[in-house]
Amino acid sequence: MKRRQFTKISSLIAVATILPFTPTISQRSEKGLRLGGPVFQKYSDPEEWVKAIINLNYKAAYCPVDTSADINTIRAYENAAKIAGITIGEVGAWSNPISPDKATADAAFEKCVSSLSLADEIGANCCVNIAGSNNRENWAGPHPENFSDETFERIVITTRKIIDEVNPKRTFFTLEAMPWIFPENPDAYLRLIKAIGRKAFGVHLDPVNMVVSPAVFYKNGDLIKECFSKLGPFIKSCHAKDLVLKERTYMPQFDEVIPGRGQMDYRTFMGEILKLPHIPVMMEHLETAEEYLEGAQYIRKIAGQVGLKA
Repeated sequence: MKRRQFTKISSLIAVATILPFTPTISQRSEKGLRLGGPVFQKYSDPEEWVKAIINLNYKAAYCPVDTSADINTIRAYENAAKIAGITIGEVGAWSNPISPDKATADAAFEKCVSSLSLADEIGANCCVNIAGSNNRENWAGPHPENFSDETFERIVITTRKIIDEVNPKRTFFTLEAMPWIFPENPDAYLRLIKAIGRKAFGVHLDPVNMVVSPAVFYKNGDLIKECFSKLGPFIKSCHAKDLVLKERTYMPQFDEVIPGRGQMDYRTFMGEILKLPHIPVMMEHLETAEEYLEGAQYIRKIAGQVGLKA
């Protein structure tokens, strides 16, 4: 599904859509937490999907359709979300567009283009991917050349091409930080934003992915504050996870856990979201509906303590 297939249809509905890149007045003024996560309940139409989201007390959601959806289906889910006050937080484009294998890189580029097109058509806050990797075997894995100048330049060129192919009007193409590829910290994000030079490029913030040492782990509240201080205007969606530092090991090892069971500073996290309440906070990487329920309860409790209606 390519953006160019929808040009005529999009022009007909442009008047009815929210102005690009601008949260509505109600979104800016409402101090409510826009929490979301996966939906385990099966749904076959927008009404069933909305009911499932409301039953979970979510105000944000992952995109409910994939890139094979037709324009009428996309529009139906978009309208249902708007009526219910649900923010479609993101469309995932998980792939490796900088892979050294050309076939892999080409397929990933097409996936990013079609996913960004879907995000723009359905009115999602962003389309998100990681930058990729030079690792041929692991699309999201470490590699000795991942932090080279050549890799940085390839990320810049590839990201520009993805954005320019789609030319999104009301969404953003975003990269999520990873420990072993650009952008690995807030300053690397700023460097990429400047180098890419596209208004439709944004930040998908996942603080857990930037915790790369015990020193950062134990002061992760400082990292979170730095992220929002430097990147606030560019943040389009956030991931909510938690982290523990394993003991009885001679080298640092981290494990993801249900929010509330680790040591991520959610009071600081929610305090920063209070300043940007239109930004969705999306839980991920848990196994069961019960685990997501536990994580949501904890996040809502902390949000309420800092003044975010949850």
